[in-house]
Amino acid sequence: MMKIPSIRKLLPSQDRLAIAVPYLWLVVCLLIPFFIVLKISFAESTFGIPPYSSLIELKDGVVRLSLHLEGYILLLTDSIFVRAYLSSLKMAAVTTVCCMLIGYPMAYYIARATPRARNLMLLAVILPFWTSLLLRVYAWVGILRTEGLLNNFLLWVGLIDTPLEIYRTDIAVYIGLVYSYLPFFILPLYTNLIKLDQRLLDAAYDLGARPWQAFLKITLPLSIPGVVAGAMLVFIPSVGEYVIPELLGGTNTYMIGRVMWDQYFTDANWPVAAAVAMAMIVLLLVPLALFQYSQSKALDNRSA
Repeated sequence: MMKIPSIRKLLPSQDRLAIAVPYLWLVVCLLIPFFIVLKISFAESTFGIPPYSSLIELKDGVVRLSLHLEGYILLLTDSIFVRAYLSSLKMAAVTTVCCMLIGYPMAYYIARATPRARNLMLLAVILPFWTSLLLRVYAWVGILRTEGLLNNFLLWVGLIDTPLEIYRTDIAVYIGLVYSYLPFFILPLYTNLIKLDQRLLDAAYDLGARPWQAFLKITLPLSIPGVVAGAMLVFIPSVGEYVIPELLGGTNTYMIGRVMWDQYFTDANWPVAAAVAMAMIVLLLVPLALFQYSQSKALDNRSA
């Protein structure tokens, strides 16, 4: 039987060093904080610094490991946390659908534009990233409030008689989320559409297909990986968003990011806040795992 050499032996030392750098970055910035939060989630809330108990204690020559599950039990029994999780999932799903409906035509038009116009439109998509998210959301506060720019404009043109109550509502949060995360959907989808082989569409037109038929049978199926990637980039950060619901949402806008903030800084209950964070991480790992599985399966089908 032929022995297959390991990847470590195939890679030169320079390549192994280059791969070690991102792995070290992931360990320092992802795994270590993850295990710290996991440790705090199994602790007990106490008064002091830090405001949680130690998991391992040495007393009378006996090492004791204490795992407290109150935080996780509270997540399943307290209606506030259940409501916050369901509300976060709903708002993230609606935001993702809105970004798909708005972003797909934009990405498609950019991909089909001339190179000069394409660069200008891509610049317009990327330009908001040059400004802080906090400043951009504050700008929407001035636009959506009762005496803001939008209501003043609608009153001036005579479309409404009284100002619209948009600020401090879920609608304002949806507007802020779609505005903030729309570029995250457009850019990966544009990257997918720009790589589409134009010869496939030309062949479809030569065979008598109409433009909408070519789009439904060729462009749309081939762009699904870009749609899924963009949807994941919108959905995952939207679930744990804190800044936008805090600035644009009302008192009834429950999202898990606001609940986590309250547990950390208002109630100083770090174990419960850590349990909320761990549950959110697990919740977000499921769509990531499904996406990774679908991507690897698609690659296997193509290679076969």
